[in-house]
Amino acid sequence: MKADDVRDWDDTEIEARLKELREEQFKLRFQGSMMELENAGLPKQIRRDIARLRTVRRERELAQNSAENA
Repeated sequence: MKADDVRDWDDTEIEARLKELREEQFKLRFQGSMMELENAGLPKQIRRDIARLRTVRRERELAQNSAENA
């Protein structure tokens, strides 16, 4: 997932994807603790995707606030 692709999504898509990724992260945390994790790099990738989504969401909030104040 790239940030440019995420910027094309609307807010509901971003929120839905964030929810999915958080649930997946939760499941992977349990798999990792039980030593059943097949792909050790997957939690890192999901963490970065969550950060990308939150960054785009925050950019939109700041743009909206600056538009309101202008």
